[in-house]
Amino acid sequence: MSLPMVVRDPELPERVTIYEVGPRDGLQNESEVVPLPVKAELVNRLVAAGLPVVEATSFVHPRWVPQLADAAELVALLSDGEAMHHPVLVPNDRGLDRALEAGCTHVAIFASATETFAAKNLNSTVEEQMAMFAPVVARARGAGVDVRAYVSMCFGDPWEGAVDPDVVVRVGRDLLDLGASQLSLGDTIGVATTGQVSDLVARFDAAGVGVDRLAMHFHDTYGQALANTHAALRTGVTTFDASVGGLGGCPYAKSATGNLATEDLVWMLTGLGIEHGVDLDALVATSTWLAPLLGKSPASAVVRARAGELDLS
Repeated sequence: MSLPMVVRDPELPERVTIYEVGPRDGLQNESEVVPLPVKAELVNRLVAAGLPVVEATSFVHPRWVPQLADAAELVALLSDGEAMHHPVLVPNDRGLDRALEAGCTHVAIFASATETFAAKNLNSTVEEQMAMFAPVVARARGAGVDVRAYVSMCFGDPWEGAVDPDVVVRVGRDLLDLGASQLSLGDTIGVATTGQVSDLVARFDAAGVGVDRLAMHFHDTYGQALANTHAALRTGVTTFDASVGGLGGCPYAKSATGNLATEDLVWMLTGLGIEHGVDLDALVATSTWLAPLLGKSPASAVVRARAGELDLS
């Protein structure tokens, strides 16, 4: 069965944007360094599959994430001398310097909703991180560069446990006030439930932040990523982060497993009659091509099911 049957729910959005994070968030935890040509081909395959946004890499210090030490070289390959429109992550001023030098036009920063994660990941506190991000966002916006903001640990923290949703809202509003155009709310360790998702979106709405400013970034540690996506769709959220083949995790939260698989998201959206513009066959082919290069099987249920169908033919 190549595509699901379609039953349109008129209460859900008509179209969503899939923000593909596989080349950056998906690959950053791989222990073996992926060759630069493979990374470039991965990005190009994902674009060819119809994904409208493909986050390419991060200008993080190579000591922190050796996998992404070739960020400048990758951007040069992808941009071919022109402005580079794929988003890239920048952790600080120096990261932004490198991104601007490379001609990037979209960057992302990453903040924390919890003190422990801020300390471990940013060597900062929740309050102090804003002082660190303020000049980065100001400089980027002054250069005409769009800034997205990730907020990690929005639904649970491996060290602190439950996370106060009002703190998440406060951190998110502070980032928007700095000049971020969009917030990506991360279930970094995959513990969120549908009620939490609906409640957090409602709290942002009450604080004056509409769903048009929000994106969701779910992990599938407890198998809840698609259910949580559906809950977010019901609130009107229309941007969802996903990773090809379900690649990814979090180097600072060892219990975190892979991101929501892009193929699984596409399958669900297709069945709901929601436009997304992605060619599922091309996406599955990309995961099938990438998996042996990484020495692992895709985490995507859709990719595994497709492989099973092929075995039966």
